Amino acid sequence: MPSVENLKEKQAVVDEIKQKLEKAQSAVVIDYIGINVAQADEMRRKLREANVDYTVYKNTLLSRAIEGTKFEGLKDVLSGPSAVAISYDDAIAPARVISGVIKEYKKMEFKAGVIEGTLYDADGIKAIASLPSRDELIAKFMGSIQSPVSKLVRTLQAVADAKQESETAEA
Repeated sequence: MPSVENLKEKQAVVDEIKQKLEKAQSAVVIDYIGINVAQADEMRRKLREANVDYTVYKNTLLSRAIEGTKFEGLKDVLSGPSAVAISYDDAIAPARVISGVIKEYKKMEFKAGVIEGTLYDADGIKAIASLPSRDELIAKFMGSIQSPVSKLVRTLQAVADAKQESETAEA
C-alpha cells in the first residue's frame, strides 16, 4: 500500500500538470525512445527557445491530470514511453519543433496532440507541424499587401514626375 507521502507527491505532480494545461493552447504527446542524452538536451534547448514546456511524466499521473479537461482525448495514447510538450503562446510550436527534431535524428514519433481544443492523431500533428508559424504568416501577408501598395506609389510618383516635367517644359 502506498504511503501517505508518496500519495501526496503524486497528487502534487497531477496538480502541476493540471496547472500547466489550464494555461496551455496545445499539448503534444510523443514517444521519445531512441534519442541519446545529448540529442534530448538539444531538443529541450530548441523547445525552450520556442517557449515550449517539455516534460516526461508517468502515464498514470498524466492520465489523471487530463481527466475532465480539453486534453482528455490524449488518454488513449498514454502507453509506453510518453513525453508531453506544452505551449502557452504559439499553439503549433511543439509540433513544429519536435517535427524538426524527428527529421534530424530519424528517431521518436508523435502519438497525438490537442491544439486549441481539437484532438489530432499522429498524422494530424505531422500535417500541422508543416504549417508556417504565426509570425511567418503575418510576414507573408504583409509582403503580399505591400507589393500592390508599392506599385501604386511608384505609378503615382511616375504620373507626378511626368506632370512636373511637362509643366517645366511648357514654362
